[in-house]
Amino acid sequence: MKKAIIGKKVGMTQIFDENGKVIPVTVIEAGPCVVTQKKTMEKDGYEAIQLGFNEVAEKKLTKPENGHLKKAGVSPMKYLKEFRLENIEDINVGDTLTADIFTVGEKIDVTGISKGKGYQGVIKRWGAHRLKETHGSGPVHRHAGSMNACSDPSRIFKGKIGAGHMGDEQVTVMNLDVVKVDGELNMLVVRGAIPGPKGGLVYVKNTAKTNREKNTVVTVSTNPQKKSARG
Repeated sequence: MKKAIIGKKVGMTQIFDENGKVIPVTVIEAGPCVVTQKKTMEKDGYEAIQLGFNEVAEKKLTKPENGHLKKAGVSPMKYLKEFRLENIEDINVGDTLTADIFTVGEKIDVTGISKGKGYQGVIKRWGAHRLKETHGSGPVHRHAGSMNACSDPSRIFKGKIGAGHMGDEQVTVMNLDVVKVDGELNMLVVRGAIPGPKGGLVYVKNTAKTNREKNTVVTVSTNPQKKSARG
């Protein structure tokens, strides 16, 4: 069964495994999330659930938002997010999902808004080369340089790298390992880094990647030309 939850990035730290090796991890405050809406194949054409996270005062929401949540019979929630999941027959409006829906060893995808880095030049934003600082380059050694051809095509093609707003965009880090789960503290500890600043909103769900177990069985070759086949 596919699972999903809304959380908040607490920060990074490190833990040690049973062999004494350091594991860099990110701590996520995952849930509790309340199911505020359920969409079915018969009524909506697809299966999904809408989760609410971070309870707030009613005055901080608009009238349509308050009406939507009152219809579901749940408290006012600051964040709402819909997740397309399968086999949601056992999930109903008003149910609460906590961090312990995930288990240690599971693979997950984490989506968040990356840190904003303001308006940056072409070197920092795209890794472009700088110009030489001698023989007449002038004070433009970090500029983008020539942009396009001459009279034909007389324009800049779409996708040309240049200076502009860097960061502050949706990023998904895939195939992270769940290292530790604590349902009482709403804590989800994952190996590696996730996008966004401390306190940033993140969405956690099962990984979309297919993880196949590697064949670790050692086989003996039947090729008589190889030493392993000659005994």
